[in-house]
Amino acid sequence: MNDVTTLQLLLWVVYPYMVLAVFVLGHVWRFKADRFGWTTRSSQLYESKLLSIGSPMFHYGIIGIFLGHVAGLAVPKSWTRFLGISDHVYHLMAITIGLAAAVACVGGLMILLYRRRTNRRVFGATTPGDKLMYLLLALTIVFGVLATVVHTAFGTYDYREGVSIWFRNFWTMRPTTDLMSQAPIFFQLHVLSALTLFAIWPFTRLVHVFAAPLGYLTRPYILYRSKDPRREAERRGWEKVKF
Repeated sequence: MNDVTTLQLLLWVVYPYMVLAVFVLGHVWRFKADRFGWTTRSSQLYESKLLSIGSPMFHYGIIGIFLGHVAGLAVPKSWTRFLGISDHVYHLMAITIGLAAAVACVGGLMILLYRRRTNRRVFGATTPGDKLMYLLLALTIVFGVLATVVHTAFGTYDYREGVSIWFRNFWTMRPTTDLMSQAPIFFQLHVLSALTLFAIWPFTRLVHVFAAPLGYLTRPYILYRSKDPRREAERRGWEKVKF
């Protein structure tokens, strides 16, 4: 086996499955060992104005990007054709909607990074893990935007015939290294940076993605009682005894 084939095997087979194992087992360990640290470590008390602008932009943008990735990677081209969506229409939708989500995500991330770097108290609460997370997150987004603009919008590469097939084969334990090794450079960098981000995910504040407060939907109402002495007479139950 030559060096190129060995490198392909390490990058597009061994490394992705190692990341998957770390991602799953890391979350199990984090939940058992640091359940009370399973939060975003919010810094809203230190600064809220920029946060109220950058955070919604980033989160809505990243949700749009996530849904776009699900449609582009998990849904085969034959399915969209069956639904009557031509390749040209799908391409236009992916470019316009995808870039709009990317603009919101990048804009929000830039505001959050500016806030974290310029506010002394917020920056003081930033850990080395946070810095690594932001770096990988920024690289993943930037490489994704470059891949979309350079290789898809103004190029001829169809990721649904390469990266998407590799992705689906990965989950069926039949990864095809040649599909990723033949992909354009920005797609390769985007996937590698995303894999590295998933590898550190369980050990950063990103775990809050899996901490949606679903219990709030079914919890009973909280009853608040006033401590106003003038309303004590209105309370039911035992009354105060005056001596």
